[in-house]
This record gives sequence, structure tokens and C-alpha cells, in this order.
Amino acid sequence: MNARAHRIKVREVVSETADAVSLIFDIPTDLGRRFAYSPGQYLTVQVPSDRTGSVARCYSLSSSPHCDERPTVTVKRTAGGYASNWLCDNVSPGDILTVLEPAGNFVPRTWNHDLLLFAAGSGITPIMSILKSALTLGRGNIVLLYANRDRDSIIFAAALRELVRRNPRRLTVTHWLESERGLPSSRAIATWARPHRHHDIYLCGPAGFASAVKQGLGQLRVHARDIRQEEYRSLSDNPFEHHAPVAVEPAPTAPVVPSATTATVRVEIDGENHTLPWPRGKKLLDVLLDHGIDAPYVCRESACGTCVCTVAQGRTRMIQNESLIEEELAAGLTLACQTLPESDEVSIVFDQ
Repeated sequence: MNARAHRIKVREVVSETADAVSLIFDIPTDLGRRFAYSPGQYLTVQVPSDRTGSVARCYSLSSSPHCDERPTVTVKRTAGGYASNWLCDNVSPGDILTVLEPAGNFVPRTWNHDLLLFAAGSGITPIMSILKSALTLGRGNIVLLYANRDRDSIIFAAALRELVRRNPRRLTVTHWLESERGLPSSRAIATWARPHRHHDIYLCGPAGFASAVKQGLGQLRVHARDIRQEEYRSLSDNPFEHHAPVAVEPAPTAPVVPSATTATVRVEIDGENHTLPWPRGKKLLDVLLDHGIDAPYVCRESACGTCVCTVAQGRTRMIQNESLIEEELAAGLTLACQTLPESDEVSIVFDQ
């Protein structure tokens, strides 16, 4: 079992719509620091399965750490989606779920800017966390376009109305209902967004909606790199079922010497230092897990940013990168799940 997995009690289950529920968690005092989260992050939940033992699914936190007492995830049923239907049908107050600590990097870096927010369906969940936090911490204006199938499928409809009522000069919410207007086109999005195109932009929703938003913003000469997007995907690896290696290699009694096929990596993590051989074709996260080191991870596909670390010395390269922006790369950050050694000796620090 992943050491960052914890058994957490569900305090309350709130029916948001006919197809969506919010799960409010009771975090024990001794886990308070581990479950401290940032707006826009998510929790990974273990769902029991008769076929595979369990499946892991990521659900965004819809609560704000700055104005809500307890962390809350909101789950919407998806057609044929085993995990979402199981959670909506089976979880009751008092139940215990196994949950990984908060992760993800769909997080604003400043609260001082105006925000342009796009959400569709359950994509409202991280956007809601960001929106509430911005109203609490910042002074900028916030504009939200929220697309849904019809009026009954609007998650947080009452909460959004109340937020607008309390913040009429700062918050504007536009609902786009497919039942009334059809699917939003890129041209319509461009027309609506034009007055707000210089805001900080955050986007979360299904692929078709996200594509229309990006095309519409492109018509306004908004560059793709200026759009922060949260993408949902199935995990190819179940982080709850990574087993400890059968035999953990003992600490070497002699120095680890680089070779043509192996580099040397010094890793600082959780207050401990390790010096390990690093095969040049093997990803850093796999090396750490093979040596019994509990490195943080969820997706192993570069999307979540959970395994971010700093290259303190030496050179590395990433096979792919969907999480880190140019400024973070320039600061020496890398993703352990995608990183290979380039120099003979590398020093890595997990300090995020």
C-alpha cells in the first residue's frame, strides 16, 4: 500500500444534482498537515472492485482551504463509469474510504489578477475551489462561463447564485445550457470572452468543450501556453497497489561508481539521503520505488505533477512533460516519473 494512502471517514454526503454528490471528509487531527491542500488540487480515491480488487480515480476538491472547514470532492456519474457510479450509489456518512494525500498543479500562482474561468459539467469542481479562494484572498474580478446539458444538471447552482449575490461587483457567472443554445461554438466563446482576454485563464471540462474554448481564445490571439487546463484521464497504474519490492537492496558499503550504463544519483527525501545507481534508461521514480523509497506519485504519466522534485546538481532530461511550465523548468524542477540521467552524477531533492 502506498504510504501516502490513508483511511478517511466520510462526514457528509451532499446530493448536488440527480447525477452528482459531494463527499465531505473528516480529516483526523494527526493527518491535518498531510491533507493541507491548494485550490485546484484533487484527491485520489480507492474504489473496491470485484474484478480487479480496486480501482483508483482522481476527483477534484470543490472546497476551498481558505473558506471551507473540511475538504470536499464532488463526483458526477459518467455513463459506464464504474467508480463514479459506485461512489454515488454506495457511500454514506460514516463510511471509510482509502484516499491519497492531495496532489495536482492546477493551482493559481497569484490571487492578485483578474480571472477568466471556463467549466463544463463536473469540470466546475476545481474551478469552484479556485473561484471561492479568489473571492476570499484576492481583489480581482472573476468571470465564469459554465456549460451544462440543461438547468437541472448545473452543479453548485444555488452556491453560485449566492456567491454572485454577495460579490456583485467582482463575480459574473454565465450559464450556457445545451438544451437552450446548443453546444458552445468557438465563435460564440470568442465573442463572449473578448472583454476578458487579458485575464488569467483556467479551463476544465470535456475534450470537445475544451477544444472549442481554446479555438475561441485563439481567435482572440490568446496563446495556448497562457491557458491553464486541468485534464481528467484514467490512471494506467493503480497507486494503491504498488507492492514493496521482494528484496530491497542494502545500502552499498562502497561508493556507487558511474559507468557507461549507470549514473549515480543522490536523493534527499523526507529528511533522509540516499546514494543509488541509476540505470541510464530507467525513470527516476522506478529506481526509487525499486529501492523501497516512498517517493510521491499518482499518475506516472507526467500529468499530475505529484512527483515533482529539484535537480540540485547534474543534468537530466524528461521523456514527456505535461505539468511543468517554462519558469519551473528553468528553476530546475523535473518530474521523477519521466526523468532520465544525462550526466554521470545527479543530485535530486524532493522539497515541494
